[in-house]
Amino acid sequence: MTDYTDTLIRVRYAETDQMGVAHHANYLIWFDVGRIEFCRHSGFEYERMETEDDTFLVVAEASCRYKLPARFDDVLRIRTRVTGSQRRTVRFGYEILGEMGQVIATGATLHVFCNRLGHVKSLPEKYHEYFPSITMLTENRG
Repeated sequence: MTDYTDTLIRVRYAETDQMGVAHHANYLIWFDVGRIEFCRHSGFEYERMETEDDTFLVVAEASCRYKLPARFDDVLRIRTRVTGSQRRTVRFGYEILGEMGQVIATGATLHVFCNRLGHVKSLPEKYHEYFPSITMLTENRG
C-alpha cells in the first residue's frame, strides 16, 4: 500500500479565465477533493467522521506553489498524503501532476480537529490508524 492517494480531475471551463488557464483559487478546491478521496481510500468517509464522531478537520493553514499553468480540459492527478500529525492536528501534502507527470503545483494544508461548535479536540482513537502519530515534517517549498 502506498502512503498517498491519487485522484484524477479534469479542469472545467468554469474553472478557467478567458485565456483558458485555471484560476489560482481552484487549486485549494482540488486539494479538498484530494483530501476527501484520501480519507475514502484509507477506509473511512469524512462525512461520517463529522456526523458520527463530531470531528471536523478545520483548515488552520493553506499554501500552494504554482509551477506550471493548468488549462481547460487538462486531466490532473491530485496526489495527497499525510505529512505529519499530532494529537489535535494533521498536515496534508499535495502534488498536482499533469498528464505527462509534470508537477503543476505543490501545496499543504494544516488542520485542527474540532467539534461542531469549533472547540479543539483530540482525534478519536478509532481514527489513529488513518492519521498515524508522526512528527510534523518540514514542507519542501522548492
